[in-house]
Amino acid sequence: MMKFAINTPNFGSFSDARLMAELAHEAEEAGWDGFFVWDHIGGGTATAQPMADPWIVLTAMALATKRIKLAPLVTPLPRRRPWKLARECTTLDHLSNGRLILGVGIGSDEFFKEFSSYGEPTEDKLHGEMLDEALDVLALLWSGETVNYSGKHYQLNDAVHLPKPQQQPRIPIWVAGVWPAKKPFQRAARWDGVAPLARQFHSMSPAEIREVSTTIQYYRESDAPFDILANGKTSGTDHQKDLDQVQPYIDAGATWWQEDVGAGSSQDLAAIRQRIHLGPPTR
Repeated sequence: MMKFAINTPNFGSFSDARLMAELAHEAEEAGWDGFFVWDHIGGGTATAQPMADPWIVLTAMALATKRIKLAPLVTPLPRRRPWKLARECTTLDHLSNGRLILGVGIGSDEFFKEFSSYGEPTEDKLHGEMLDEALDVLALLWSGETVNYSGKHYQLNDAVHLPKPQQQPRIPIWVAGVWPAKKPFQRAARWDGVAPLARQFHSMSPAEIREVSTTIQYYRESDAPFDILANGKTSGTDHQKDLDQVQPYIDAGATWWQEDVGAGSSQDLAAIRQRIHLGPPTR
């Protein structure tokens, strides 16, 4: 059965952690299954605006809710120390009683200049290498065992992280990728879910989601459950129309629908709150 989540940026109208906690609580009361937040830190002056740290936002949201799943979607892992992120994830996983999902990707320097503004390299190929190693480091540290790791980008010597996450065998990891590039989806098939992005930032079509599902099945070596995310905007007022919009994605293999309530330039909080209160386009 498909699950439904609210998806918002962490800037502009969504840069207030207290407000985000309120919205998460209201989303839970309205029947949504998850609340996902972008992970940006900002950089270039061209896009300067109020921005919140997503991990503090997610912590506030965890304390204001009891049921819904929470996720950064997505954290650009190459600009993080994987051992620091591992600790943050474990702490938040325990705080939320096992409700955290970790969304990751290589990140981009195109708009917010979140690598170049801080003297970090910007090459996608390098970031892909770092992401693959960092994911392995995360999984090893979450095991609770002593970790020795020698990679091109990361090295660990007798590192132990306790406690282990509440969720086992690990906190679910969803990997983002721009379709139709195959490498990100080959990477995602190793983990627990995929957040496909279309070029030019338009929503993925049901046909594209079906192609993503086929690609994941080709590369996947496990029969464990795997999540495929779709996103878009539904009305909340026309139940049948919303179901007709979502059903082709379900048929194509999507397991989560992300409601983009404020992803564009318009962040009218009153309208966003109303959409949250109207609830998901459930059957």
